[in-house]
Amino acid sequence: MIYDPNWGALAVFAVIVGFTLAFSFYLGSRARSASGFFAAGGGIHWFVNGVAFAGDYLSAASFLGICGMIAFYGYDGFLYSIGYLAGWIVALLVVAEPLKRMGRYTFADALNSQFQSRGINLAVALSTLAVSIFYLIPQMVGAGVLVKPLFGLPQWVGVVMVGAVVILIVVTAGMVSTTYVQFLKGSLLVVFTAVLVVLILQRGFTEVDPNDPTVRPLQPQTLTKTADGRKLIDGELQGKREGEHDFRTIGHVLDLPGEEKSTGPLGPLEFFSVLQNSEVILWKAGAEQVDENGDRTIVYTPQPTPGNEILRPGNYPSFKGIRSDRFLDKLNFVSLMLALFCGTASLPHILIRYYTVKDQASARKSTIVGIASIGFFYILTLYLGLGAMTSGAMDVTDTRLAAPLLARSFSPSLFAIVSAIAFTTVLGTVSGLIIAASGAVVHDLMASYFQIDMHEHNKVRVAKIASVGIGAVAIVLGILFAEMNVNYLVGWAFSVA
Repeated sequence: MIYDPNWGALAVFAVIVGFTLAFSFYLGSRARSASGFFAAGGGIHWFVNGVAFAGDYLSAASFLGICGMIAFYGYDGFLYSIGYLAGWIVALLVVAEPLKRMGRYTFADALNSQFQSRGINLAVALSTLAVSIFYLIPQMVGAGVLVKPLFGLPQWVGVVMVGAVVILIVVTAGMVSTTYVQFLKGSLLVVFTAVLVVLILQRGFTEVDPNDPTVRPLQPQTLTKTADGRKLIDGELQGKREGEHDFRTIGHVLDLPGEEKSTGPLGPLEFFSVLQNSEVILWKAGAEQVDENGDRTIVYTPQPTPGNEILRPGNYPSFKGIRSDRFLDKLNFVSLMLALFCGTASLPHILIRYYTVKDQASARKSTIVGIASIGFFYILTLYLGLGAMTSGAMDVTDTRLAAPLLARSFSPSLFAIVSAIAFTTVLGTVSGLIIAASGAVVHDLMASYFQIDMHEHNKVRVAKIASVGIGAVAIVLGILFAEMNVNYLVGWAFSVA
C-alpha cells in the first residue's frame, strides 16, 4: 500500500525523543564512572527496574511481529508470546539472585567470580556480542517498517534515525538514561495497548457485505513488479491519482453467528466465543511467478476460514508440526519453543539489568514486576491481533503493520500515538543491547581478557566509542535485512542465545 506522511505521529515521536535526549543529558553526570555507565550505580528502585525490564524486553518484534502473525494466521502468533514469557520463570528461579550476588557489570563477571578462567571470560564475551548483534537486527528492521506508514519515507531512513537517537542516549548517560527510557517505553506501551483492547471490545464484530464494490472482500489482488521498475496492482499502475490503483485493505468477518450483522460491545471472554462461531476472511500470498519478460507477479487470495480453525494452533508454516504426524515436524516445533524458553534467560541486555538494583531481594522483586507487566502485555496482544484480523484495515502485503493500522481504524490521533510509541519501543531495546555489547568489549575483552589497565574514566570513554561502533554495525545490518520477517529474526536470535 501507499502511505501518506502522518505529521501527528511525527510530532508525538519528536516530543518523546526530545524529552528522552534532554533527560539523558541531564543524567549524564551520573554515568561518569564505570559503575554508573554500565549499571546505573546500582541505585535504581526495584519497581522502576521491573517496569524497565518490560520496556527492555517488549521489543518491536513483540508489538509488531506477534500482532501481525496473529492477525494473519490466528492463534499461532500467541505461541510466541507463551514462549517469550515462560523464559522469565527461569530468570526468576535460577538467574536473578545468583547473578546479582556474583557479578558487577556483565554476565562474564558472574562466571569469572566462580571459575577465574580467561577462556570462559573470552567465550562469554564473544557470545554476548554475537547474541546482541543478532538481536539488534530485528529491532532495526522493525524501526524501518514503521517509518513507511508514519512519515512516508524509505525504510532505511527509520533504521538510521533510530540508530542515531540510540547512540546519543547511550553515549550521554549509559545505563542511567537507558533505564528511564525503558521505564517510560514500557509504561506507555502497556497502557496504550490496554486502551486499544478496550476499544476493540467496545466495537465488537461487524459482517462485511461480500458484494460491496469498494471492499470486494472475496476478490483476489495481484501485485506485478515489471522489469522496468513499475508496480501494477490488478494490472493498473500503483498510485492514488486518477487512473491509478492501490491495494484494498483486508481483514473482514464474512459471517457472524445468528442473524445479526453486528455484535455491538463484547466482554473479554465473549469476544472469543463469538469469533469461534464466525467465519473470517484470511489471505494467502501465492508463490512469485516470473514471466518471459522478467515481470514478477504475486497473487493474494482470500480464504474464508471458520473461527474455530483460527483459534487452533498449526496454521503458521513454522508450526505445522503441531498437527503433523511426522516426528521431525514435531521436533522442529519443540526446538523452537525451547529456544524461546531458554533464550529469554540468556539475553545479555536482560541479564545486565540485575546489576542496576542494590541487592538480591530487589533483583527478585524486579523480576516479579517484570513478569507481571510482560504477561499482561502478551495477553493483550492476542486481542490486538484478532482485532486487527477483523478490522478491515490491514495491508495485504505487510503483516508487520497490523497493530498501527488497527489503531488507525479507530482514529488518526490514536494511530499517531500508537505508531510513535511503537517506534519508541525500539529505542529502549536497542539501547540495552548496545550497553551490553559495549560492556562485553570494554570490561570483558579489553580489561579482563587482554588485561589492559584502564582508569574508570578511560573505561567509560572507550565504552562510548564502542557504543558508536556497535550502533553503526546495527544500522548497516538493519538495512541489509530489511525484507525479512521480524518474528523470524527474533526466533533466530533466541536460538543463538
